[in-house]
Amino acid sequence: MLLRFLQGRKMMEKKRILTGDRPTGHLHLGHYCGSLRNRVELQDDYEEFILIADVQALTTHFERPELINDSIYQITMDNLAVGLDPEKVTFIQQSGVPCIHELTMYYSMITTCNHLLINPTIKTEARSYGMQDEGREYDFSKLTYGFLGYPISQTADITFCNADLVPVGEDQVPHIEFSRRLVRKFNEMYGTSIKEPDYRLGTVSRLCGLDGNSKMGKSLGNAIYLSDTPDEVWNKIRNAKTDTNRISVKIPGNPEVCSVYQYHKAFNSEGVEEVCSACKNAQMGCVACKKLLNEKMNAIMDPIREKRHFYEEHKDMVRDIISEGTKKANEIGNRNIAEIKEKMHVII
Repeated sequence: MLLRFLQGRKMMEKKRILTGDRPTGHLHLGHYCGSLRNRVELQDDYEEFILIADVQALTTHFERPELINDSIYQITMDNLAVGLDPEKVTFIQQSGVPCIHELTMYYSMITTCNHLLINPTIKTEARSYGMQDEGREYDFSKLTYGFLGYPISQTADITFCNADLVPVGEDQVPHIEFSRRLVRKFNEMYGTSIKEPDYRLGTVSRLCGLDGNSKMGKSLGNAIYLSDTPDEVWNKIRNAKTDTNRISVKIPGNPEVCSVYQYHKAFNSEGVEEVCSACKNAQMGCVACKKLLNEKMNAIMDPIREKRHFYEEHKDMVRDIISEGTKKANEIGNRNIAEIKEKMHVII
C-alpha cells in the first residue's frame, strides 16, 4: 500500500511530455532521429503521452481512411519496438478524446488566418502536397480549412493535458512557437492557466533522404522504415546517392555531399571520423562505405525488428494499450476542459 502511494506521488512530481505521430504509414529513421529516440530517453524521467493523431491524418489523407485505421496499429508498434514501455508511457487515439476537438475550436476563435498562412512549416507542407499555385504561396481552391488549421489542432493536442515538453524534429519548431504564442494570448484573454509548452530537439535535428533530399519523407520515397527487413535496408543503402563527382575509388571524395556519410554521422558516431578521412584520401570506396553503414544500421534495427514482431503477433495487446491510454487521457482532459470553460464563463 505504501509502495503504491509512493509510486503515485513520484508520478505526480514528474513533468509531462506530449508528442505523437500522424498515422499515415510506417515510421522511418527520420522519425527515429527527430523524436523517437528522445521519447525513449525521457520515459523514465517524465510522464509521457504519445498521441496517435488520426484526426490530423485526415488533413492529407481524407480520401484514404482505411490507411489511417491500419496505421494506428503500425505506428504504435513502431513506438513500442524502439523501446517505449507501455507501463511507463500512455498511448492515446486522438479521435477518442473529445475535449481536444473542443479546445481546438476555442483556440480557432482567437487565431487570425494570417498567423496560419505565414507559418513556414505550413508553407513547406502545402508545397509538398500540391496546395500551392504557380506564382502564389497557396492555391486556395485546394487548401483546406483542416490543413491550414493544423497548428491550432496541434496546440490543443499539447495543452489538453497541460504538457510541459514536446520532443520534436527541427521542422516542427515553428508549430511549437505558434502554440506558445496562442496559449499566452488565450491565458491573458480568459485568465486560464494553461501551460506554455517547451520543446526538445533530437540529437540529429533532421535526417536527409537517401536521394540527397534535405528531408526524409513518406511521400518522397527516400526513407528507411523501422519495419524494413535487412534485405530492404541493404537495397536502399546500396542505391543511396553519393558524391556524383567520384567516379572511381582512386578519386578522393567529398563526404559532405554524400547522403551515406550523413547516415554514418547519425548511426556510426564512433567510426564516422575514420569514414570521413578514408573517403577524402581515397582509401575507401563507396561500396565499402555503404556495406559498413548497412552493418551499423542493422545492428541498431535488429532489436527493433524483434520487438516489432512480438507486437505483430499480439495485436490485441496493442489495441488494449491504446484503449487504456485513451481512457486515462479523457479523465485528465475532461477535468482540464471543465476548468477552462469555467474561466471562459461558458458553463451555465
